[in-house]
Formats: sequence, C-alpha cells, structure tokens
Amino acid sequence: MAEVGAHLTAAPAGGDRPSVFEAVAQDSLMAAVKPALQHLVKVLAESNPARYGFLWHWFDEIYVLLDLLLQQHYLARCSASFSENFYSLKRIPMGDGRRQPLATAGLPKRQHWKSLLLLVLVPYLKGKLEKLVSSLREEDEYSIHPPSSSWKRFYRAFLAAYPYVNMTWESWFLIQQLCYILGKAEHHSPMLKLAGVRLVRLTAEDIQALEKKWAETTSDQTHSFTSRVKSALRRALGGIAFSLSTGLSVSVFFLQFLDWWYSSENQETIKSLTALPTPPPPVHLEQEASSALLPGLRSVCPLCRKVRVNATALATSGFVFCYRCAYSHVKAHQRCPVTGYATELQHLVKLYSPET
Repeated sequence: MAEVGAHLTAAPAGGDRPSVFEAVAQDSLMAAVKPALQHLVKVLAESNPARYGFLWHWFDEIYVLLDLLLQQHYLARCSASFSENFYSLKRIPMGDGRRQPLATAGLPKRQHWKSLLLLVLVPYLKGKLEKLVSSLREEDEYSIHPPSSSWKRFYRAFLAAYPYVNMTWESWFLIQQLCYILGKAEHHSPMLKLAGVRLVRLTAEDIQALEKKWAETTSDQTHSFTSRVKSALRRALGGIAFSLSTGLSVSVFFLQFLDWWYSSENQETIKSLTALPTPPPPVHLEQEASSALLPGLRSVCPLCRKVRVNATALATSGFVFCYRCAYSHVKAHQRCPVTGYATELQHLVKLYSPET
C-alpha cells in the first residue's frame, strides 16, 4: 500500500516514542534522494546542454516544487512527511495527554502549514546559502575586484562569519538530539518544536485506517469532471510517491557506489581506468569555424572580437578567451560560450606565452 510504505509495523509495547535511530534515519532519507536526482540531471545536461541545460540551471527550484507536492500529499493523507511515513511514524500536535488522533485525521491547519514550510523551505534556503558561500569563495579566489573595494570587504567578512553561524546551527540540532536521547526533550529536531508537533509510531488502528482510506480512494467512482481530474492527480502523485518509496533501497546503494567512485582515495584508480587520448575539437564546429561563431584570427577573443588580453582557456572545451570575457560569461551562464559544455569558474586556465 503506497501510503503506509514498505516497513510499516504496529507500535511495540514499549511506547509510541520513536528511538533516536528511527528519528535520525528518517531525517537522512530525503537527503539521500536529492543527490541522486542531481547527479542524473547533471549527466543529462552535460550530454545535451541545449535540451536539458535548463533542468540543471533550475534544479533547486524544480526539486523544491516536487518536494512541496510530495510533502503536502503525505501530510494531508498520513499526518507525516514522506520519510516519516516510510519509517512508520506520524506527527501529532503538542498538548495534553488526550487520545492520539488517527493518522488519517490530518494535522490542524496551523501545524500542517508550519510543518510544510519547515520541511520544504528551510532545506531550500539552507542549500541556497551554501551555494552562495561557495560561489563567493570562488569569486574571492578568481575575483577581478580591487582588494580595497567595499563589496570585497563585506563578503570577506560574511565568509569569515559563516563557519561560526553554521557551527551554531549544527550544534543546536546536536544538543536537541542529545536531550532527546537522555529523555529531556520530546523532539529530536528543533524543526518539530517550531512546527508545534512531535513524532510517534503508527499504531495498528492507524495502519487499518490508512489501508481503508487507500481502498476507498482507489474504488471511488466519481462522475464530475473536476472530481475525476482531482482523483487522477491524487493517483498520479500517489504513484510517484510509491515509486520513490519502493526504489529507495536501490537509490541508497547507487549513492554509496557514487560516493566510492568519486572518492578522493579512488581518483588515481579512476584516472588509470578512464585515461584516453586527447579528443579532437567538436565535430559540429568544423563547418562553422568560418562563420560568426569563431573569429578568423587565432589571437582574437571569440566574445569581445578584440585581440586577447590575459589569454585564458576553458579546460572543458579548450577554446581561448580574454580572462575578463571568459570569467563574466562562465559566471553568468555556467557553460562554454562556443561549445555550450557545462563549465565552472575553476575550469579557467591561465595561459603563459614563452616570452613571459
């Protein structure tokens, strides 16, 4: 059954409080899905930049939209996020010791929307901030701003403060987990406390109610066009969620293989296995070399159409430009201006002539 996941079991007699291992495992589940999708999109974008380049450029926004739909689906139907439902957990409002509501009852609106925003928006903003810090560090290394500019002083101060801010954030989560292990807190994560909910295990009644609701949804015969569209959307989203849940074990294995393949200890072996002769220039450029794509003189920059200043090559394509031209274009578009190959700032290679 798609809604209950692959590992549903009735709550044990020891209580409804999940162990710290279950709580931490469900937190890391969605963190394992995003890198796999990101690697897939990167491979597609590098194989065909014209067709799939936009997926890589807007990957964070596309992913957060899909994540929003997925988490909304599970919070509305199971009172839990996708990963929490996978580990047989549900969210209940904080409060007195009244009887727990069934998972199918859903969360109150306030806790529902707070949970949705904290599940989707916080990881998105944190990822964007990490990318910003990474790009600022690259810009600090390759920057052409004067050393005394106010902008450079500002982001250098920001880069100096960020590690301490990040350490404080991670320490907050660690302290909360330690308090949870020692029984001093009801939440293993500050995000749950901010949402006003806590995690408990699914009971046998919850599982029966979820199975009954799923059976009613699949057997319901609606006649209005609007109801049919809504039902089709719910079934499609449920099918996507079911595919994610059943394919997680394979995805985790695939991610472990990628971690091994791209590990620094394994790079020498990879280089020996994948070492190939230098490839020829792109075939599709041979007939276009005389067109407006490339200048007639080899000493002219293809971007500014002037004699190159501070000649710089792109390691991804081999073409040579002015440093300022290549830096500005790669920073703005993340691709080679001639071939369209995916390119980053670290692929800029300074060229030195024998005279210098």
